[in-house]
Amino acid sequence: MKRNSLTAFVSACSLLCCSAAIAQSGGSMTLTLDTRKTYQTIENFSASDAWAGQFVGQWPDAKRNAIADWLFSMDTLANGQPKGIGLSMWRFNLGGGSTQQGAASGIRDEWRRAESFLEENGQYNFGRQAGQQWFLQAAKARGVKDYLAFYNSPPVQYTRNGKAFTALKGVTNIDSQHYEKFVLYTVEALKGLQQQTGVHFNYISPVNEPQWDWSDGGQEGCPYTNEQISGLTKALAMQLKSAKLSTEVLIAEAGHLKYLLKDDDRPGRGNQVEAFFQVTKPATYVGNIPQVAKVLAGHSYFSTSPYAAGVALRQQLAAKVGEVKGLRFWQSEYCILGDNDGEINGNKKDTGIRAALYVARTIHTDLAVANATAWQWWLAISAYDYKDGLVYVDRNKTDGNYSDSKMMWALGNYSRFVRPGMQRIEATLAGAPEQCYVSAYRDSKSGHLVAVVVNGSKEAKQLSLQTAGSRSKAIQQITTYTTSAEQHLAKQQATGVVTIQPESIMTIVVGSK
Repeated sequence: MKRNSLTAFVSACSLLCCSAAIAQSGGSMTLTLDTRKTYQTIENFSASDAWAGQFVGQWPDAKRNAIADWLFSMDTLANGQPKGIGLSMWRFNLGGGSTQQGAASGIRDEWRRAESFLEENGQYNFGRQAGQQWFLQAAKARGVKDYLAFYNSPPVQYTRNGKAFTALKGVTNIDSQHYEKFVLYTVEALKGLQQQTGVHFNYISPVNEPQWDWSDGGQEGCPYTNEQISGLTKALAMQLKSAKLSTEVLIAEAGHLKYLLKDDDRPGRGNQVEAFFQVTKPATYVGNIPQVAKVLAGHSYFSTSPYAAGVALRQQLAAKVGEVKGLRFWQSEYCILGDNDGEINGNKKDTGIRAALYVARTIHTDLAVANATAWQWWLAISAYDYKDGLVYVDRNKTDGNYSDSKMMWALGNYSRFVRPGMQRIEATLAGAPEQCYVSAYRDSKSGHLVAVVVNGSKEAKQLSLQTAGSRSKAIQQITTYTTSAEQHLAKQQATGVVTIQPESIMTIVVGSK
């Protein structure tokens, strides 16, 4: 959420070819799984409680529990179908306090404001963010192990203009003299949340999309330069160490994957692999600080189309990250934004299979080409007419209707079955039509294998499985889970050959029920 540059390039090219290149009209496909060739180890699949969690977490019990089951549950129904998508990490929005300011916050949409635990009088109030705290406890009750707290803006008490967005385009809204207050508050918030909910936060992400201006009042936000991120990270790491918290700092949640590689159109805010994790940049280097996760996080927005360009960018990213020993890449925020070169438009919600297939293709490319060890969605719950939600709800703060989406279940084809600690292995798909992609994973403890096949074509295919190597053999007994226009994670036991439906996502499990 890495290797020699040439090796990474060749590997990614091979994956692209085997995933999408061999066009056929009908017939069969053969999926070959090779456990001898391994890649990254998966850490988590996640989503965020922003912004609707603050309200939906206070809805009637039956409704909020049903939504929590969809997001977190690893249980199964009587027919063997999963009850939920089993997210393995949950992102908690540590707000900047714009909610307490109301209309004076300058953030027009109250659903995009966020509470802070810090009141105007300087006192802490851990009764705040009650709905979000409910979802924390709901995740914990359903077995989620990992948690991340993130900021869009520092608390308004510490910002230059007293608001949760900046007054000047591109100018950070917190002075370095307030870093100490900011990090002290952060540590107290993490400790208070743990006392309130029993949840320990594995990660704290203090900066979000630092390349953008955040001056229009559309939501909480704060720009930063790499030097400012480095300074804040060092101050926060020192305070975490002093407080004896094992929470790690996650940086830098880049607004576009290109900023991890180069400055491009944001001088001093890009080239973040080198800036933070290569010793050749001593002014901003944080790679030797124990409290800083050896992870570089970026967002896949605006980088998925045209598809070939998205693949090339991810090949470059995998190669660059691979230059730093032990460094991992997290894709830490995505939903469908923009017009994507005509491929799909983020406007207007789509709870059907078309949007789900686009999301599944993006997950595949981030995992199988960029070698992401984590993949994280943006709004777990949305009240908007946009392709940004896993669950959709009425814009009602106390009660309302709710519905699932195929995007949620498509994510579930990965998150429910590709569990933390599983390692990606080589997977080749012979006879694949265009728009067909595959990746595969192995559980080292149980030995069972998981493959996810995304069939974006309108063509059904017969699929047989085999292992690779000198003792190659056909795989006979498998369990499949299919998401299509008519199904979501529908379970089927198969022997020998299985049918991949048109426009569907199928998870194949070998060696485990």
